[in-house]
Amino acid sequence: MAMNETTMPTKYDPQNIEKGRYDWWIKGDFFKANSDESKQPYTIVIPPPNVTGKLHLGHAWDTTLQDILTRMKRMQGYDVLWLPGMDHAGIATQAKVEEKLRGEGISRYDLGREKFVEETWKWKEEYAGHIREQWAKMGLGLDYSRERFTLDEGLSKAVNEVFVSLYKKGLIYRGEYIINWDPSTKTALSDIEVIYKDVQGAFYHMKYPLADGSGYVEVATTRPETMLGDSGVAVNPEDDRYKHLIGKTVILPIVGREIPIVADDYVDMEFGTGVVKMTPAHDPNDFEVGNRHNLERILVMNEDGTMNARAGKYEGMDRFECRKQIVKDLQEQGVLIKIEEHMHSVGHSERSGAVVEPYLSTQWFVKMGPLAEEAIALQANEDEKVNFVPERFEKTYLRWMENIRDWCISRQLWWGHRIPAWYHNETGEVYVGTEAPADAENWTQDNDVLDTWFSSALWPFSTLGWPNEESADFKRYYPTSALVTGYDIIFFWVSRMIFQGRQFTGQRPFKDVLIHGLVRDSEGRKMSKSLGNGVDPMEVIEKYGCDSLRFFLSTGSAPGQDLRFSIEKVESVWNFANKIWNASRFALMNMDGMTYEEIDLTGKKSVADKWILTRLNETIETVTRLADKYEFGEVGRVLYNFIWDDFCDWYIEMAKLPLYGEDEEAKKTTRSILAYVLDNTMRLLHPFMPFITEEIWQNLPHQGESITVAAWPTVKAELSDEQAAEDMKLLVEIIRSVRNIRAEVNTPLSKKINLILKAKDEKVAAALTENKGYIERFCNPESLTIGTDVEEPGQAMTAVVTGVEVIIPLLGLINVEEEVKRLEKELDKLNKEVERVQKKLGNEGFVKKAPEKVIEEERAKERDYSEKRDAVIRRIEELKQL
Repeated sequence: MAMNETTMPTKYDPQNIEKGRYDWWIKGDFFKANSDESKQPYTIVIPPPNVTGKLHLGHAWDTTLQDILTRMKRMQGYDVLWLPGMDHAGIATQAKVEEKLRGEGISRYDLGREKFVEETWKWKEEYAGHIREQWAKMGLGLDYSRERFTLDEGLSKAVNEVFVSLYKKGLIYRGEYIINWDPSTKTALSDIEVIYKDVQGAFYHMKYPLADGSGYVEVATTRPETMLGDSGVAVNPEDDRYKHLIGKTVILPIVGREIPIVADDYVDMEFGTGVVKMTPAHDPNDFEVGNRHNLERILVMNEDGTMNARAGKYEGMDRFECRKQIVKDLQEQGVLIKIEEHMHSVGHSERSGAVVEPYLSTQWFVKMGPLAEEAIALQANEDEKVNFVPERFEKTYLRWMENIRDWCISRQLWWGHRIPAWYHNETGEVYVGTEAPADAENWTQDNDVLDTWFSSALWPFSTLGWPNEESADFKRYYPTSALVTGYDIIFFWVSRMIFQGRQFTGQRPFKDVLIHGLVRDSEGRKMSKSLGNGVDPMEVIEKYGCDSLRFFLSTGSAPGQDLRFSIEKVESVWNFANKIWNASRFALMNMDGMTYEEIDLTGKKSVADKWILTRLNETIETVTRLADKYEFGEVGRVLYNFIWDDFCDWYIEMAKLPLYGEDEEAKKTTRSILAYVLDNTMRLLHPFMPFITEEIWQNLPHQGESITVAAWPTVKAELSDEQAAEDMKLLVEIIRSVRNIRAEVNTPLSKKINLILKAKDEKVAAALTENKGYIERFCNPESLTIGTDVEEPGQAMTAVVTGVEVIIPLLGLINVEEEVKRLEKELDKLNKEVERVQKKLGNEGFVKKAPEKVIEEERAKERDYSEKRDAVIRRIEELKQL
């Protein structure tokens, strides 16, 4: 590479840089786990996206965090497996395919189960392809040789094994219970698939006449349509108002059926009238009371939310239309006492949005008590527990596990894992097994499929070859190292993976679980179709490049917090990338064809050289430490400050002195340091911004095929020089203060000035004299005076930095009174700082508890502020004497 020539394009163009790079990584097998026994394994299984459509910003955030972890660990020498896969997403995918069929004028029933499932597999293949394209656009380092799908053969085997095992242990059972029913999709829902919304409704107060004609009891309900299924009313046995009625009967209005009055502790005497109608087939609490008192279960609705034959004259009506009609009929009969407006919480299907109906149904359930106990006990063992990051989410998880209810796992769908249960055609006997019974023609398999989360709960081990515990991948890569997911699915998924992992492998499924929040819009609102505030990550990538989006997503919030999306912030990251690109081009143009072997850091170094190497060491240490704690927002801040401020704004500018000078040895050292610092900086930044860093690294003098497998930077203590770092810090302070003074009096850098630097001691004066070349280059003085005892002019602009007074004589360019006012403001600030530090050091509690290092830092601050304050006081006094 000749001087002033580089293979890098002159302009930072993310689309051009990213084009073809991902395919090159994949062809190079850089992301493939290699089972190298000399390396420690590090495993992440991707939270499998649903095969229902495009990936959204939440997916982009989630997968970027995983990619950062896996890229960093790969560079640190781990045998990394990041396993990709997708979820069949039962209800969601079936709904999408049915919608597509409706557009073609047919239904799933026209096709039949087998053909419909075939159609759904076609959908899966199409959308899986879209998802892979999006993963590629995001630059995700996935091992596609191990890609899995929740309905593939291996996972189906694992699902059946788990179902049969839990059934044999008595932890899966079939029973008639009140479940959450979605009349729109005609399927059961688990408790956590129900979203509760406050809805304006009403309490309908009615008279239920006593059968003996001696009066009536008053009951109230929010769902009068369910009264058609009433089989009793209940009162509290201790309620003196009703003790005499226990055992009597009432006549159910409209229906005319005689039903008993029962006594049960469930009834709250303080709520309403203290009399509660019992509808055991349409309310979970009534179901339990009904069981205790042998009340009949009368189901009055069909699966689609219309009224059935048991509803009499209301048969065929929609449940809400029925409600209106019954209210009219009750009014006509004179038994409706009053209608009271009432805001109440109503369950809605997470998938379809329909109002959920508590519904009596025969379903399959997981008995959660014993499984939850094991999972809770696991968290008590420090060495074996799942570590939640942030830690507070462990409480969220435990609270839910401690109050868990049995899990309804059957779904009335065709797309999913068919329940491995068969019923004998003649005897009705139930057979549960991993294979169909030998005389299959005499048996009919259960039509239902399993809840999607049942198979997803096995994901960390089923994807690695379990139930074959001798599987090489299972033995090597399980338990996994980390899981990255949002707080919104701790209950849906994280908890279920933990109890299933503990039950079937005896271990935690992952060591750490990193919890992030939700992506919201710039105003903090949840992104939704109704608000029209959603953002397609692929569109952002098209405009600003993948690296800009990734860096924003990964550094824009702290663990566990929501992220506000801001296109302006993505744009500012693009500016950051552009700065890196231009700085790298400058460095490369001045490397004069240098090879990796020619990088030599043993030559004589300038203060700037020593400083940037010291700052690089500090950055490597800080970035590695923070990344290991998942503090990616802080990592981003540290990298940004080092690259933008230290490297681009200061070191590169200072490097121009030797690069454009005559000293060949100094040039050689500067080129080597530029190459070394840029190489290490690109490696640190690579997990966050993989495309630009690979492009720059490929143009740098380097070893190895790709930055993806280059070694992670390590601190080289011999390259640190604390004194040089202090000297450089002082130079930077002086240069900044001169620039600030020039700005205040509107004196451009091109105009020469007289500059006096009054050092507090000879050591500081010597350091300034040794490095005066930088002061001359960046301050443009006509004359430069450095000393401890210098003659100070009368009228001048001044600044006080650590150990030095900066004085610029201005010969009438400044108003003395204004300068005194400015210094008095500065004095006020310094007085406050001194007072704050002294107050802290005067606090006995702080001095006793704080580490010695922290106390010493505060004492150093006190000395520094006091020195600056004294210098400002002296300067004010001098000016006032003019």
